[in-house]
Amino acid sequence: MKKEDNKYRLNWLLLMAWRDSRKSRGKLMLFISSITLGIAALVAINSFRDNLLAEIDNQAKSLIGADIAVYNRSEISDTAFTYFDTMSVAAAKETRFASMCYFPKNEGTRLVQIKALEGDFPFYGNFETEPIEAADNFRSGKNALVDNTLLIQYNAQPGDSIKIGNINFLIQGRLLKAPGQIGLSSTIAPTVYIPAQYLDATGLIKKGSRINYSFYYKLRDGLNADQVIEDAKPLLKQESLRADSVNERKEQVGETFSDLTKFLNLVGFVALLLGSVGVASAVHIYVKEKLASVAVFRCLGMSGIQAFLIFLFQVGFMGIIGAVVGTVLGASVQILLPEIMKDFLPVEVSYSVSYFAILQGVTTGILVSIIFAIIPLLGIRKTSPLRVLREDTQSDDQGTDPYKIAAYAAIVLFIFFFSWIQVKNLMEALMFMGLLTVLFLVLTGVAYFVMWLVKKYFPVSWGYIWRQGIANLYRPHNQTLILIITIGLGTALIATLFFIQGILLDKVSLSASENQPNLVLFDIQTPQKEEIHKLVKSFDLPLIQKVPIVNMRVSEMNGMNRYQNQQDTTSETPEWVFNREYRVTYRDTLIDSESVTEGVWHGEKAASDTIFISLDEGFARRMGVKIGDELVFNVQGTPMKTVVSSLRDIDWNRVQTNFLVVFPSGILEEAPQFHVVITRVKSDEQSAELQQALVQKYPNVSAIDLGLILKTLDDVLDKASFVIRFMALFSIVTGLVVLIGSLIISKYQRIHESVLLRTLGAKKQQILKINAIEYAILGTLASVSGILLALLSSWIIAFFNFETTFYPDLKYVFLLIIAISLATLSLGLLNYRGILNKSPLEILRSES
Repeated sequence: MKKEDNKYRLNWLLLMAWRDSRKSRGKLMLFISSITLGIAALVAINSFRDNLLAEIDNQAKSLIGADIAVYNRSEISDTAFTYFDTMSVAAAKETRFASMCYFPKNEGTRLVQIKALEGDFPFYGNFETEPIEAADNFRSGKNALVDNTLLIQYNAQPGDSIKIGNINFLIQGRLLKAPGQIGLSSTIAPTVYIPAQYLDATGLIKKGSRINYSFYYKLRDGLNADQVIEDAKPLLKQESLRADSVNERKEQVGETFSDLTKFLNLVGFVALLLGSVGVASAVHIYVKEKLASVAVFRCLGMSGIQAFLIFLFQVGFMGIIGAVVGTVLGASVQILLPEIMKDFLPVEVSYSVSYFAILQGVTTGILVSIIFAIIPLLGIRKTSPLRVLREDTQSDDQGTDPYKIAAYAAIVLFIFFFSWIQVKNLMEALMFMGLLTVLFLVLTGVAYFVMWLVKKYFPVSWGYIWRQGIANLYRPHNQTLILIITIGLGTALIATLFFIQGILLDKVSLSASENQPNLVLFDIQTPQKEEIHKLVKSFDLPLIQKVPIVNMRVSEMNGMNRYQNQQDTTSETPEWVFNREYRVTYRDTLIDSESVTEGVWHGEKAASDTIFISLDEGFARRMGVKIGDELVFNVQGTPMKTVVSSLRDIDWNRVQTNFLVVFPSGILEEAPQFHVVITRVKSDEQSAELQQALVQKYPNVSAIDLGLILKTLDDVLDKASFVIRFMALFSIVTGLVVLIGSLIISKYQRIHESVLLRTLGAKKQQILKINAIEYAILGTLASVSGILLALLSSWIIAFFNFETTFYPDLKYVFLLIIAISLATLSLGLLNYRGILNKSPLEILRSES
């Protein structure tokens, strides 16, 4: 019998929840809209991430096209070759360098990446070419695979020819994609594959040329690539080689997209938090409107718990609807993400349903609905029946409510665990949690301070309309606390997202002045130097910089060589100091992009035998070098002892030939070297003519057209901006929905007051001005508070999360404040159109 009573009571409570919601479903729809877009963003981002990770796992070996890849800037030794050769069943070699290409058909020239292949690479995956058979056929003669973007740019077709150095190659096919290649990389440095047997005949391999070698291995069955590399670490260290396995490349791919992943996670996090704020504010005001109905229920014998459950069922049901709608919307949007982001991805991502992301979306939506609604709902339990007679009757709750404390703890734990799941880092989750706590406490403090300030220093001498509008900020049933927290928190979160978006774009931005150089000629051999100077001058172009470059290595640092450094366990000198190749120059003056920060600059050879050099200050710090330290360089077989005499601050964003190490003049003039010339062309046509002349007479000399690179980077940044802004749109729209919902629901708190003023003879314009003053003050206070908090949050996130410096654009800061203040004012006033255009009796009847 007891079970039947419980069942009856549950059915009755559900029926009452349904009946009571009939006249409030419009208001409850705002509740649904608050969480729908947040859940949609969460599901879309998590589904896309799951699909991307799954595709990377499925196509893992095609990321490098082999089990192991070994990289070096020179041929590997016989010892290293023998070690990896005995472990493998197939091997391939790739020689990679930058050079100019020439299209005889239309005399077009362009700097490209030449990759000379030897062997049947790739062992996993394929070259995607058009026609398909070109991937195999190009290896059998003087053929080339040419990047599709390059062919499109110069209107070339398979069957045409392309000149690389001294050799004309037949274009066998279009290269659409190669293992591990990201779409945008081909727009910056188009690739041309040629067979390795014709490399020497091109005449491009000269002394001082910057060449990179990759050696690919397909291991014997049963061998683990990671273990092979682990066992080879002593050899790799000794030979200064770098090796990758499939798993290591997967980790590198993850690191490459870490900033984008963090941003997408932040988008989902912000969108859901905004939805949570919307839920809390909507339920808070909804419950206030329902207290009279609850008092009637209590008079009829309903317990406080039963009343609480009726409204909890309403909120839970609406939460389920919002979560399901948001999940469906998110799954639909996820179809678009692979297409939008394809240029940034190393693998092709196909659409598939991520059931985990969908389950997470629905579960999160329901949890958000209940957890963030529970605090205002708990007040229903203490509603006094006397509210039927007197609206200002206080609740029976005069002490601390342990259930509310538990509810607050649940909110804190939910936000912490949710952020931890999103960012996958405990410290970052704690940082987000701390920032949100500060945001909430500061905004709450601002609201209470405003109410106290207005009440204490009320402007009694001002006009009636101003007094009435300002009094609305602190009188009973005021909106100050809820709107400042809602609008302020929404503003802070959206502005933080906007600023972080700017940080991401600034990290990859590049600009050029009209007075800066725009053409760089490099790999000029010493015998060619004077002739190329004459060629540049024949085009009436300036020789802005003529820079010699000498290759060398560090053999000793403060008396310790590479072997001693490896044996000394207490040494703090990084091994790369001895392993890397240094490209240095010599000159007697500083250039515009650098300044001495410490020590004394020596531009000329000293009277003594001491050779004083200058280092970049950041590079010196990473090396562990200070003023007065000694470095011995191996200048292509000749040891040269030097002393660090100065450190320089270098502006690497300037189009200049900046160097980490600079020697004084009078030391390296006779050393083997190559040269760089920097000039400025007046037009694209002039640049093309000069490059054509260079390719014809000096095929080993390469040209970097900085104007073309800047145009390419602009295209890249446009695509990156679109992706970032598209994802940020979720949070921005969610914020607008929350703002609209808060203001629409808040009007129900002002209806009776507006009716009373109308009844007492107040004019429509007076009521409108009173509310305009209230919303203008609240909107301005909330937006200013939110923006200031966003600036602080963005600086912290930029410094600790993205490891960069944050410089806000004050123009956008003021625009955001004005936009949010005007939006609050406009939406607040629009709410009152229906009230002002109807008679007081009609409004009261519609609300009863």
